[in-house]
Amino acid sequence: MEISLFQLVAICATIAVVLGFGIRAASSVHSTKGFSVGGRSAGVPLVAGGIAGTCVGGGATVGTAQLAATAGLSAWWFTIGSGVGLIIMGLFYARPLRRTALETIPQFLAQNFGLTCGVFSSIVSSIGILFSAVASCLPAIYIVSAIFGIPFFPSTILLILAVAAYAFFGGMKSAGVGGILKMIVIWVTMAIAGAMAAHSLFADASVAAALPEGTFNLLHGDTGHILANFSSVVIGMLCTQSYIQAIFSASNPRTASVAAFFAALISLPVGLPCALVGIYMHAAHPEVTPILSLPVYLLTEQPSLLGGIAMGGIMLSLIGSIAGLSLGIGTMLSRDIFHRARVTLRARKIHKLADNPEQQEIDITKIPTVNHPYHFSELAVTRAIVLATIALAAFIALANEGSQVLFWNYLSMALRSGGIFLPLSFAIFVPNTVTNLGATLSMALSTAAALIAVFLGAAGNPLFFGLAVSALLIVLSYLRHRQTD
Repeated sequence: MEISLFQLVAICATIAVVLGFGIRAASSVHSTKGFSVGGRSAGVPLVAGGIAGTCVGGGATVGTAQLAATAGLSAWWFTIGSGVGLIIMGLFYARPLRRTALETIPQFLAQNFGLTCGVFSSIVSSIGILFSAVASCLPAIYIVSAIFGIPFFPSTILLILAVAAYAFFGGMKSAGVGGILKMIVIWVTMAIAGAMAAHSLFADASVAAALPEGTFNLLHGDTGHILANFSSVVIGMLCTQSYIQAIFSASNPRTASVAAFFAALISLPVGLPCALVGIYMHAAHPEVTPILSLPVYLLTEQPSLLGGIAMGGIMLSLIGSIAGLSLGIGTMLSRDIFHRARVTLRARKIHKLADNPEQQEIDITKIPTVNHPYHFSELAVTRAIVLATIALAAFIALANEGSQVLFWNYLSMALRSGGIFLPLSFAIFVPNTVTNLGATLSMALSTAAALIAVFLGAAGNPLFFGLAVSALLIVLSYLRHRQTD
C-alpha cells in the first residue's frame, strides 16, 4: 500500500490534534475517581463520546469492511447490534446503574450477590474485554505497518505508545474528549467514502456485475448465525464495563440515559459506509487483503487530504477503542481486587492492634493501608494495569496475525456476557430474588460452558451455551428463594 508524504502528514496531524486535546484534558485528573469516572461530572457529550469512542473501533470500521468483502451487507449487523444495545441501555439500564454511584459492574454485583460473585465477575469480564481490545489491535498493527513500511513488531510498539498517550494520563476524561473528536472525523469522512463507494458500485456496470448474488441482502447467508451474532453484540453492550463506566461518569441518571441514546445514534450508522467500501473493494480490487480493504480505499480512491484525514480517523477509532476497553479492565482490577485487598489488609492490622493492649494508644486512622516500603497509590496502580492491558492485547494480536477481527469481537461478547447478563439484570429489575450462591454458580458454570463450546468447536454461538446454563441456575435459585419466603 503506497502512501504519499502529504497523506502521511494528514494522518499524523489528525491523530496529533485529537491526542493533544485528550492529554490536555488529563491535566485535571489527580485521583482514581477522576481517572476512572471523570469525577462523576460528565455531561451528555462526554458520556456519549466515551461510549461511542470505545465501541466504534476495529470491529465497527476495518472489521466490518473486512467481513463485507466476503459476506456483503450483512457485515453491518455488528454496528446495528451496538446501536440497539445502547438504546436498550438508555431505556432500562442506565438510570438504575447511575443511581448507585458505583464505578464498576463487579461492585454492583458484589453489592447484590456478595464478594465472591463480584471478584469472579471482575476477572471474567476482564478476559472478555481483553479479546475485544485484541480485535482493534489486529487491524491497527496491519495499518501502522502498511503506512510506515515497517514490520509488525515495531508497528506493535508504536501502537502501544499511541494508545498509552490517548488514555494513560487522563482516563475517562481523555477518552470522552477524544471520543467526541474522533467520531466527528469518522462520521464526516466515512459518509463521504461510503457515498463514493456506493456510486462506484452502481455507476460502473463491470463492478456491479462482479458482485455475488445476495450482496445487499442484510440476511444473506446463514440467518441463524447472523441473528445469533447480532444478539451477542446487543447483550454484550449491556454487560461491558467500558461502556457502563461511561454511564457511571455521568453527572446524573438522566444524563446517563440520554447519553446512551446519543451514542446509539452515533454508532449504529457507522458500519454502513464501511460495509459499502468493503463490497466495492471486493468487486473492483479482489487482490487486496480483506483486512486492508478500508485503508487501501481511503488512500488510493479518495482525494489525498480527505483520505489522509479519514485514515487518521480510522487509526483514532482503533486507538480509542483499545484505550477505552483497557481503561475498563484497569478500573475493575484496581477497584475490585487491588483496592479490596488493601482495605482487607488494613482492617486486619487495625484488628490486630485493637487486640494488643500495648498498642491501644495508637491512632488507627494514621495506619497506612499496607505496611510496605513501596506504597503505590490506586491511581498509579490503575494506570499500570491499563498500560499492561494495552501491551498484552497488542501482543496477542501480533501472535494471531491473519485472524478475523469480528471473530475476536463475537468471542469477547460471549465470554463477558454469558455469565453476567442475567445476574446483572435480576439485580437491577428484581433485586433480592436470587441467592448469592445461585448467582455465583450461574456466573461460574455459564462461563465454563461458553469456554467449552469455544474449545470444542460446538455449532452455534458460545454465548447461548452460557446463557442457557445461566438461565437454568438463575431460575432454580429464583424459585427456591420464593419457596423459602
